[in-house]
Amino acid sequence: MDFSWSEEQQDMRRRVADLGRSELNHDLRARDARGEFNREGWLRCAQFGVLGMLVPPEYGGLGLDAVSAVGVLERLGYGCKDNGLVFAINAHMWAAQMPLLHFGSEEQKQQWLPGLASGRLIGGNAMTEAESGSDAFGLATTARRRDDRYILNGTKMFVSNGSVADVLVVYATVDRARGPRGISTFLVENGAPGLKVSAEVEKMGLRTAPMAELFFEDCEVPAENRLGEEGNGADVFAHSMSWERACILAGAVGAMDRLLETAVRHAKTRKQFGQAIGKFQLVASRIVDMKIRVETARASLYRTAWLRDQGKSIFLDAALTKLHISESWVRSAEDALQIHGGYGYMKECELERELRDALGSRIYSGTSEIQRVLIGSLLGL
Repeated sequence: MDFSWSEEQQDMRRRVADLGRSELNHDLRARDARGEFNREGWLRCAQFGVLGMLVPPEYGGLGLDAVSAVGVLERLGYGCKDNGLVFAINAHMWAAQMPLLHFGSEEQKQQWLPGLASGRLIGGNAMTEAESGSDAFGLATTARRRDDRYILNGTKMFVSNGSVADVLVVYATVDRARGPRGISTFLVENGAPGLKVSAEVEKMGLRTAPMAELFFEDCEVPAENRLGEEGNGADVFAHSMSWERACILAGAVGAMDRLLETAVRHAKTRKQFGQAIGKFQLVASRIVDMKIRVETARASLYRTAWLRDQGKSIFLDAALTKLHISESWVRSAEDALQIHGGYGYMKECELERELRDALGSRIYSGTSEIQRVLIGSLLGL
């Protein structure tokens, strides 16, 4: 495995980091306080090509491989402190684009992929329900076939991009008696009859990432909007989650790199007892641990993306990557805050926001506990 970058890849990574620093961080503290999505930043990332990296050129994308894509997203997370915007981009790519790209009909791809790649359309994912969080397939939302359409009834919560999405990937059961094999997937457009979107959900962190609750009340969805065969929703979801768990925290690796540089800079310049605090072993040890975490997280991220590019099964590797990066991000944010002492606890330092954002990564795309259960089962335990 050779993860050295070509000149073209290096240039794209450098430019996306510059984009983040120069155009995506303005007024972030205020936007975080308001819970405001940066649509202008979204469109700027789309113009750069970020949103269409994995979409084939015939549908308006760049057609990059997975390693190149996570390499760009890592540098986006390094330059852009708006972790909510980075999360919204990832939710759009992995949970909306990927199911459509791999399970959609040619007509569905032609209809939606160009808009999703250009950023003109925003994609969302609706799987989680009040009684089926980690038990993802225990759905109560139903879909009943009626002539040339399906009628959806139920409620979805924690819907990423839900309040701004133009098209939603929605999972519903057509036959509860069949369990996971009774689940189907639907592409539901904003404004569909019977679809109601709640007001913005207020969160502890990732506050600039839109999230909503969806209500389906005899929601009419054309039969041609079913994604894949009836009853293969579990396969669609599993495929989507393998991509998501493998790649959604690419930006977090970049954020960890930024946190490390911030901590090193502070440890070199902040003096106590007549010397830089980095000279104290306990402070230095925290920084060393931060370095170890970011390097092992990066290696896990790129290896899993490489396996995906080789056509290998990545269920185990994706779970390992998701677990390791999420736990590492939280601990590194804690270390950076602790090294800054009282300053780190202040909002103006911005580290408290980094920690709030990082904590969410232990929950979305499968909690750390679920990742451990999955890994154990894949090891035959």
